Amino acid sequence: MALLNFRRPIPAHAPQDARVAALMQGYTIEVMPRTAEKIGDFRALLPSGTRVYIAHIDGTPIADMVATAARLRADGMEPMPHFPARSIADRAELADWVARYQGEAGVREALMLGGGVATPKGAFDNSLQLLESGLFDGFQRLHVAGHPEGNRDIAADGGHDIILDALRRKQAFAAANGIDMAIVTQFAFEAKPIIRWADGLRAQGITLPVHLGIAGPAKLQTLIKFAIACGVGPSLRVLQKRAKDVTKLLLPFTPTELVSDLAAHKAAHPDFAVERLHFFPLGGIKATAEWTIAHGGARAQPAVMA
Repeated sequence: MALLNFRRPIPAHAPQDARVAALMQGYTIEVMPRTAEKIGDFRALLPSGTRVYIAHIDGTPIADMVATAARLRADGMEPMPHFPARSIADRAELADWVARYQGEAGVREALMLGGGVATPKGAFDNSLQLLESGLFDGFQRLHVAGHPEGNRDIAADGGHDIILDALRRKQAFAAANGIDMAIVTQFAFEAKPIIRWADGLRAQGITLPVHLGIAGPAKLQTLIKFAIACGVGPSLRVLQKRAKDVTKLLLPFTPTELVSDLAAHKAAHPDFAVERLHFFPLGGIKATAEWTIAHGGARAQPAVMA
């Protein structure tokens, strides 16, 4: 049974800051083992129970991934590690990963994705194969990847038709097996294409909630580098336009305008597919956490002195 959303809708005529704060509730964030190491205590930055995705870059030792998940669990967060299908050698390795995450870190949620490896290392080519392995029985929640601007790892044209078909099959699998599932997306920088994409999902009968990827505050050069590496599409022009303004070149780029536009649309269209925001802290976890607080996200709980 899918989790119910009890948040009260914000009227479209509400002040903009109230609309943004409403969209900010329940946000999630992504880390890697090497970026997590820089944080002394996640409890000082994130609200208790925050879902923290752990990105699995190809070549990262599983021991480092599991240790990061265990640390997040100890700090009161909800770890959600990536399972990149094309980086997993075989069923035995997948079973080992699942067992270690569950046994050593109490992991009960996972993001299934194909992964950025061009040639599969073994038996798995896509995330549906991971879902159908049966090894995730007992997990509370399984998310899948979404691509508002397509994915050129799948096809030169972005692979929209292939992706839509895959999402339909994953949605059917979730419904048949009683799985709580959502689509978590790559980041983009422009509201209108995101809105068209999300509305297109609904028009195609895909009703899974969308947790939209947002790039956290970062230097413009950093964002452009990551955007190109991650295959961000036409919305890259937002960064390129800003880069032409030398007065802004050295200033951090923030997602304020994008989130404000999305929040206004959500307030005017409560059935909009985007239900939560998922932050990629490309300029640092601390900078992103501070931005979320400044824009209505929940604050971390103060430490209790013994």
